[in-house]
Amino acid sequence: MKRLVICLTITLLGLGSSQGKRLPLSGKTFEVGGHTAFLIMPGKPPPAGELRPWVWYAPTLPGLPGKEEKWMLTRFIENGVAIAGIDVGESYGSPEGRRLYTALYRTLTKDHGLSSRACLLGRSRGGLMLYNWAAENPAKVACIAGIYPVCNLASWPGLAKCSKAYGLSPQGLAESLKDHNPIDRLAPLAKAQVPIFHIHGDKDRVVPLQANSGIVSQRYAKLGGSMTLKIMKNQGHNMWSGWFQDEDLVAFILQHATRLKE
Repeated sequence: MKRLVICLTITLLGLGSSQGKRLPLSGKTFEVGGHTAFLIMPGKPPPAGELRPWVWYAPTLPGLPGKEEKWMLTRFIENGVAIAGIDVGESYGSPEGRRLYTALYRTLTKDHGLSSRACLLGRSRGGLMLYNWAAENPAKVACIAGIYPVCNLASWPGLAKCSKAYGLSPQGLAESLKDHNPIDRLAPLAKAQVPIFHIHGDKDRVVPLQANSGIVSQRYAKLGGSMTLKIMKNQGHNMWSGWFQDEDLVAFILQHATRLKE
């Protein structure tokens, strides 16, 4: 009975871990804080005296990253850039999810020789976790890229659905929303001059363009930050191959990954 209660508590917090993870490229999985993490490393070592640049992918839910993203991930590996992530479940960018992200960051930078600055790549709901962690760790971020990323809790999934992950009521989350909503937490990133690149569809009904990437673009510009928003015409929230074979997005990440110097 005691074990059942613990499992139910984890589920309610949206922090369950996955097992038996399959990756689209050869890599390894391991546990951090009881949660499944992965690391895909290029075969060639980095130049002498340099640490390995890397892409932090989210969300690392069961089945993600998926086979649809193999072309994009292969481009990173071919250019000497590692790929990593951790499954924190449906955390919706919560403080507990951020704590697990910090634990992964420490493991990767201390035990696996990865750079102290990561290139963040958030797809859909992955934007919530990556942006909220980045807002609290801007000096550890080389750049942020997004594929129709969620940046606004009120837009998706809505406060009623995600409040449990925050340990709050919907009203409690609404009252403290500016402390947790990515669109309200951009100032530290702009101050640290973190560059941003999003691709987002103008027909997205799940994660609407204007309420997410659009607001980020407007607010980041006012804060003096640098952001490129590439709008994909007549595209929604789907598995169109163009999302995962976008040369501009890949070039943006490689530009900021490969120029890093410790």
